[in-house]
Amino acid sequence: MSSGKILTVAMTGASGATLTRELLLLLEKDARVERVHFIASESSLRVLAEELEVGGRNDLVAKLLGQASVKIVQHTPIDIGAPIASGSYPCDGMIVLPCSMGTLAAIANGLADNLIARAADVCLKERRPLLLGVRETPFNKIHLRNMQLAADAGATIFPVIPVFYNHPTDTLAMVRQYVCRVLAHLDLPQDSAYQWTGKSK
Repeated sequence: MSSGKILTVAMTGASGATLTRELLLLLEKDARVERVHFIASESSLRVLAEELEVGGRNDLVAKLLGQASVKIVQHTPIDIGAPIASGSYPCDGMIVLPCSMGTLAAIANGLADNLIARAADVCLKERRPLLLGVRETPFNKIHLRNMQLAADAGATIFPVIPVFYNHPTDTLAMVRQYVCRVLAHLDLPQDSAYQWTGKSK
């Protein structure tokens, strides 16, 4: 019997590589998390190179964390034989962050033709949490329709929208608050998260 949460994290080709890195950093440090299955799409590799100056697929987790991880396991998008491709494998939820409109479309329309879309499809059919950190602006009608389809199927649409009521001092503070909100939805509240009390500072 698993003693901690098993999660899947996918990164796709939308802008926002720093979101993925901060998410992985928090999961790596969280003792409540036993295993993280990480998938980076082909398009996300270019985003990583342009936004974080991280190149290549090999040892990607170590490059993002600054050290090797025994908790986070990396899979390629074409590895449809990975454990998370099966509903019989225990998984406590999946986060796609950032979630491109192409990946959203694949998930919303059941096109499980790669490991990211397949793992998301498994979460939906097994009624497990699936959080989609969609990242695009503005949304067209196709985007909105696909978000509704995914939500109707059981996904949580979690747009990458910063908050300002915590008076963030820089973009990293915005990123961390957003990631903390995401993890709270998977019953992993973070001590570093700002909580609104209704009182001004």
